[in-house]
Amino acid sequence: MSPIGIIGAGQIGRALATALARQGLPVLLSNSRGPASLAETVAAIGSPVAAASREEAASRPIVVVAVNWSKLPAALAGLPDFAGRIVVDANNPIEAPLFRPEPLGERSSSEVVAGLVPGARLVKAFNHLQPHLLAGDPSGDGGKRVLFYSGDDAGAKAQVGALIDRLGFFGIDLGPLAIGSRLVQFPGGPLPALNLAKIG
Repeated sequence: MSPIGIIGAGQIGRALATALARQGLPVLLSNSRGPASLAETVAAIGSPVAAASREEAASRPIVVVAVNWSKLPAALAGLPDFAGRIVVDANNPIEAPLFRPEPLGERSSSEVVAGLVPGARLVKAFNHLQPHLLAGDPSGDGGKRVLFYSGDDAGAKAQVGALIDRLGFFGIDLGPLAIGSRLVQFPGGPLPALNLAKIG
């Protein structure tokens, strides 16, 4: 399998890299400071996670973006057109320490992200669970822990849904971005931070 690129090595980026590595899925993890700055992080997670440049991570067939909201434009600036590749939006329009909601007007946060990744098939996923739950055992609550996802491209959603299943989670398709991304958006949506499990 081609490595999954992750742009952003904060809590969500590291948690997802950990979950992928547990299943033996290769990952290219990147941040704004360059691969050398990720040596300790990559060593702590272990193989098959490798440090990469932002450009290398962004060139993968599936690219997860998990960056502090205020840093998103800089993190995605200057990258080539995504040309139909899948970008997974794992972001929320809020960040520590103030946790003040960003003014988005009538747009959802995923609509904002879509404007920063031209040519991408965007899927919203991996943003609603706390990092320790995303990195932890998906069957730790006696069933499969639920992960929500949404998007407008059926093929892209199918691939992300298959990835969620391979990680051991139970994926629930929330429909198109206009609906699903708002349901999981933090703040504002009803689903963020809910730790649900499918039993049986």
